[in-house]
Amino acid sequence: MSQPFSVCVYCGSRDGVVPSYADAAELLGVSIAAEGWRLIYGAGDIGLMGRVARSAQAGGGNTFGVIPVHLFEREVGKRDLSTFIVTETMHERKKVMFMNADAIVVLPGGAGSLDEFFEALTWAQLGLHAKPIVLLDIAGYWAPLITLLDHVVAQGFAEKSVLDFVQTVPDVPALLALLRSAASARSVLTE
Repeated sequence: MSQPFSVCVYCGSRDGVVPSYADAAELLGVSIAAEGWRLIYGAGDIGLMGRVARSAQAGGGNTFGVIPVHLFEREVGKRDLSTFIVTETMHERKKVMFMNADAIVVLPGGAGSLDEFFEALTWAQLGLHAKPIVLLDIAGYWAPLITLLDHVVAQGFAEKSVLDFVQTVPDVPALLALLRSAASARSVLTE
């Protein structure tokens, strides 16, 4: 039996200052469950991470969390997930999350979320995967990042095609439409 369509969510271990970040995280979790998809995330029970997971669980969703041993206490490792994996390193965490995902979604977050985003983007640029990478641009949070990517291209440090590997959506309904399309494409490939 094949795994359900799996959405890897990179996001903050804090809530941030804008309430709509938390609202979007909760709506995304509920929506992933309602679609019958599997949530893959960093296994924390704090910040946006915890909100996405608790909402997915409340909706009866399949949750797959991966946390490195050194962050277990700091991020309050959420043991009551469908699948809970503890790794030795951050590198292992990212690899396990990425390898089990069909799509990457990036909610507002800090340096860790940026690290995860740029690794997925770099791998796509190098032709190592073709998974959708989507920035959920709640309240314009990712606008400076999009400007930075445009600047990198304009300054000759990347081909314009690097921008084709990233999609940006303003809200969860737009994200769901995009993910439904990706899930349909995946099911056609696996039939």
